[in-house]
Amino acid sequence: MIGLAFLYTVAGLLFAGWALLTLADRRHPKRIGSAAFWGLLALSFLAGDALGDLGNGLLVLALVAIAGTGQLARGSESTTDNADRAASARHHGNRLFLPALIVPATALIGTFAFKGITIAGVPLFDPKQLTLVSLALGVIIAIAVLMLWLRPPLAAPIEEGRRLVDAIGWAIILPQLLASLGAVFALAGIGGIIGGLAGTIIPEGSRFLAVLVFTLGMAGFTIIMGNAFAAFPVMMAAVGLPVLVVKLAGDPAIVAAIGMLAGFCGTLLTPMAANFNIVPAALLELDDRNAVIKAQVATALPLLAINTLLIWGLAFR
Repeated sequence: MIGLAFLYTVAGLLFAGWALLTLADRRHPKRIGSAAFWGLLALSFLAGDALGDLGNGLLVLALVAIAGTGQLARGSESTTDNADRAASARHHGNRLFLPALIVPATALIGTFAFKGITIAGVPLFDPKQLTLVSLALGVIIAIAVLMLWLRPPLAAPIEEGRRLVDAIGWAIILPQLLASLGAVFALAGIGGIIGGLAGTIIPEGSRFLAVLVFTLGMAGFTIIMGNAFAAFPVMMAAVGLPVLVVKLAGDPAIVAAIGMLAGFCGTLLTPMAANFNIVPAALLELDDRNAVIKAQVATALPLLAINTLLIWGLAFR
């Protein structure tokens, strides 16, 4: 059965390819550290089950140590230069975007079509992971189409991938680490502690102040952890469920849905949401790494106010 193991293997092989290319790059300013970082990531994906909890925990600490001591850097790029890319773009035009459409199309088709594929009565694809498996297959198919169409060197996908991750650096894994942090906070009972503090701030029966604490908390924790999904269990346990839903009889669907939108307002305001705010600045080679965040402030703050008013006006009808 094709499932998560297939996805982890594909990702692990990709990280391993980056590690080997980095190790072979004699002109890389921090060759050993960068190769070790990507190699450890490859090990976690390819052999994480065998390492166990302690082994994986030590591996994560090693990744943090490598990134924290500045051992990641950009290597020498054996890819095309800006002039070559501009010439290719002029020649192929918008057709260059067509292979990118293969990825979502395959994910959509596979989610529905792969359900009925069985071998000896056993599903070929894990029913719980159809979308993720289809997404990975879409990426593989898109790369194959590009290779057949553009005829680049065989190593081009791995080399271009290395060029991009060198530009992004350690931030590529920050969303996963922060999402895990949210789960740790929830298990540690942080939500209950915050709920106790909120109870001393919110006057009895004050719907608006309760909603305001909830939405500000969603945005604030998202700013700290970089991920609204990490903030959600903490703030729902602290204020959302005990105060807004149970005590004030709010609609749980409205509280949860719009509360997530309030958290996403925090996503617009934090460098911790690296995949949204730091990665684009790195890929565009902007001088100001916080330029994306600065451009989003005027959108985030009004949206946070609107989401607060929406919960206040809709959840208690």
